[in-house]
Amino acid sequence: MNAKETSVNILIADSQFLITESLKFILANEGRFKVISIIAERSELLKALKPGNISLLIIDHSLVDIASINDLKEIKSSFPGLKVLVITNNVSKAELQELNYAGINDIILKTVDRKELFDAIDSALKGKKYYSGELLDILLEVDQKKNSIKDTGQLTISEIEIVRLISEGLTTKEIALRKFISFHTVISHRKNIFRKLGVTSISELIMYSIKAGWINTIEYYI
Repeated sequence: MNAKETSVNILIADSQFLITESLKFILANEGRFKVISIIAERSELLKALKPGNISLLIIDHSLVDIASINDLKEIKSSFPGLKVLVITNNVSKAELQELNYAGINDIILKTVDRKELFDAIDSALKGKKYYSGELLDILLEVDQKKNSIKDTGQLTISEIEIVRLISEGLTTKEIALRKFISFHTVISHRKNIFRKLGVTSISELIMYSIKAGWINTIEYYI
């Protein structure tokens, strides 16, 4: 970083120790960022923002005692120059839309890789929108008829594609290369898929996929 450049001051609001310490370490090593503070409560958040020297707030609102997304919107409105990046373990379609309507347009999952993290930070600082790939799928996903077999929790387009690749026999590494995503992102997708569908093995997943019409029955023999 050029000596004349000023570090970007960042405030992290999250109560997960491993996440906050990892973020602090990663940002510090980048050189152009300075983590001013890590907080876990709303009262601490307002106090930390009051000096007006924070450029970016990285927050998991679900793990800080913020009553509603509207409260987060009010905090953002109270500090006009503040950019907000939401980083979360999981978010529903309804909550994602609510964040979007509240003007919170930079949202990523905690499973993103290093490049996605810094792409999201740079976009937030520039006032541009950024969503993790799977979250973008949710936003763009058209409403579909509910599966008559079982409520699947509405798999995203990316998740259904990964189901098909798993059914083709691809390994986690091969799926990551095919989808241009990280190995850990594929693992996270797999866990979410198994949880949503209530299956515990690849055989169960393929059987479910055949019944749901996601894969061709001619190609698979269970």
